[in-house]
Amino acid sequence: MTQSRTGLIAVLFASAQLFGSELHFALQSEPKTLDPLQVSDGPSEVVRYLTGGVLVRMDRQTGKSQPSIAESWKLTDGGKTVVFKFRSNLKFSDGTPFSSEDVVFTIRRMGEEKLHSPVADSFKQDGVLPTPEALGPNEVAVHFPNPPSSVDRLFDQLAIQSAHSPKKEMAVLGPFFVEDRKAGAYLVLRRNSNYWKRDSAGHRLPYLDSVRIDIQKNRDIERRRFEQGELNLMNALDTETFSQLRDDHPSLVRDGGPSLNTEFVWFNQRAASPLPAYKKEWFRSQNFRRAISASIQRADIVKLAYQGLAEPSAGPVSSADPVWFNKAIKPQAYDPTAALTKLKADGFQSANGKLIDRAGHPVEFSLVTNSGNKQRNRVAALIEQDLAKVGITVRIVTLDFPSLIERISRTFDYEAALLSFVNADGDPNSQMNVWLSSAEQHAWNPGQKSPETSWEAEIDRLMQSQAVTSDLKKRKAAFDRVQAIISEQAPFIYLVHPRVLGAVSPQLRGASLAPLWPNLLWNADQLDVVPQISLVK
Repeated sequence: MTQSRTGLIAVLFASAQLFGSELHFALQSEPKTLDPLQVSDGPSEVVRYLTGGVLVRMDRQTGKSQPSIAESWKLTDGGKTVVFKFRSNLKFSDGTPFSSEDVVFTIRRMGEEKLHSPVADSFKQDGVLPTPEALGPNEVAVHFPNPPSSVDRLFDQLAIQSAHSPKKEMAVLGPFFVEDRKAGAYLVLRRNSNYWKRDSAGHRLPYLDSVRIDIQKNRDIERRRFEQGELNLMNALDTETFSQLRDDHPSLVRDGGPSLNTEFVWFNQRAASPLPAYKKEWFRSQNFRRAISASIQRADIVKLAYQGLAEPSAGPVSSADPVWFNKAIKPQAYDPTAALTKLKADGFQSANGKLIDRAGHPVEFSLVTNSGNKQRNRVAALIEQDLAKVGITVRIVTLDFPSLIERISRTFDYEAALLSFVNADGDPNSQMNVWLSSAEQHAWNPGQKSPETSWEAEIDRLMQSQAVTSDLKKRKAAFDRVQAIISEQAPFIYLVHPRVLGAVSPQLRGASLAPLWPNLLWNADQLDVVPQISLVK
């Protein structure tokens, strides 16, 4: 009986590979952009990963770099120039031939001021981007002001665009291209027949004919569709959904251990934000931010919001990253007494159980987060309860993701935000757009052209210094100090590192859970789907 069923599955799998199949999954929010040079959110990063062709690909499971569009590269000019040699006869998804001109075009476009590319921040050295030079149709030199610290990590972020295709970002070098999109509903990716990669047997990849990505904000509906066989995987699971699936379908869930992602809170410190002056003063105070951090019981967040499937966070790097994790930094201890001491040092005092500032303003602020995320909403509720114990009123505001992004990145009409940092790569060079004061994703005080505080200036100096040396010890020392400054100053109030959780349907073949984003989709070009199997009757 077992042999018969196994044989049937083998036949079905072979048929799927021969005739193609469709991978079907959901995202909880819509990608902000299809332009790979403007990606700053998780859903857009998923699309970029599935469609974008990069010069060097970092294996999401091993962390090792592999040749991709570039079959080889070397350092010249004392390490300041990287010379890439490309594969021959490459074509974009629309048939447009690839050449070194496309790499030159992409790097130059990345630096266009009007684009505000978050990717560019990782490539800048003291604010200066590298200069690309075509050496021939299949060779390009990229000249940096100083030797870059991690060529492989840098160029894994850069999806190459066509200089000549009229389809712009729709012409890609990755395994799939965007064929159809309906705003707020779905995206359909189609197999790129010009994709260069083959498997170990010489078969052209990808195996899949198409990928359908539904925009499904309700995780309960997503789970039901997964159980009915409509969806082939569930990525980045919240703990409630994971626990439900583990109870009902234990063979389908995947626990990849501690993630590199971080749940955190930050206050709006932008000087030009439309906030009252007295609140700007609060939020820009180190004592205030550290007092808020000390008032939050992280053990309760782990236990009650994450059902134990998380660990308290000490900073931007989790213990899952042994290279860059700073062991000397410990998670903020829950200490409301110390919190009140810090607040009193800034002139705050208690009045009838409520905290007021020196001008008599009651200490209250709104905490904005995304709607539909029950786990994050529970975290917000726990923060609300904890801060109430020290006399601070928190008003929780939930918004759909596009509206939330509008508030925190365009209008800056918010007071505090609760979100996560999705860390696709622990290397500090991949985080330049977070830490540099002039960076596009400098969340707590965006829009700076230069640092406004001495500690921001020190972070800038440290991040820039580690970016121009390949000495791992020097880079580690610099980034350890950055983590220490962040711990001391608390521009971000780090809460927990969730575990990497997912679920895989019996239909899906070849899937494994990688610790780095995009987790279950890291080897999408080698996934395949057999005919539908329903998990529920």
